[in-house]
Amino acid sequence: MRSSLGAAFSCALVAAALWAGAAGAAPKQARFLGEPASDAARQVADWVVGAGDNARLPFVIVDKVQARVFVFDPSGQLRGAAPALLGLAVGDESVPGIGARKLSTIRPEERTTPAGRFVAALGPELGHKDVVWIDYDAAVSLHPVVTGNAKERRLQRLATASPADNRISFGCINVPAAFYASVVTPTFKGTEAVVYILPETRPLGAFFPGLRARNEAAFSGPSQTHR
Repeated sequence: MRSSLGAAFSCALVAAALWAGAAGAAPKQARFLGEPASDAARQVADWVVGAGDNARLPFVIVDKVQARVFVFDPSGQLRGAAPALLGLAVGDESVPGIGARKLSTIRPEERTTPAGRFVAALGPELGHKDVVWIDYDAAVSLHPVVTGNAKERRLQRLATASPADNRISFGCINVPAAFYASVVTPTFKGTEAVVYILPETRPLGAFFPGLRARNEAAFSGPSQTHR
């Protein structure tokens, strides 16, 4: 009898310890491995990993304000980061029907890179072997930097330390060719990935409802009964 009670007591202690460990465990976070990143990029990446929003797929964070791209493996470990060129115009929405229009008809103020969550994959595009299609209907993709128009100085823009001169494209995300070949292509090879493009004119929660709900729950705290 004593041995049975002792065993039961020991099991209860083990269960309690496990429960306490789980309850007090730190939330999962993305691992940037020392790479500098904005608070917004870290907040979204940590939410993706903690909530499993990437559905066990690799994922990409595009920080438009800082003109940076971060590529992660499915567990949230950084595979690489690089500067990026983005849409000329500030804005978080694509103009309806813009993907079906000729580039020559697109006005400067319409050249935006849309914000949001996109399930992306490699696919062919005219002039490129393969690009990462982010929003096919809006003709928004991630691809190696386009250098056909020397006046745009795209390589020089990528090389500067400031993000202020990185707005030049029609909405696509241009990254260094070496980064695309060594990080982006292997990440997307044979799989889809989730691309999170951070907004620049609206709050993060406007485009990522799950993040907004998490933040609201964290700020509200436990409910109390008033007597």
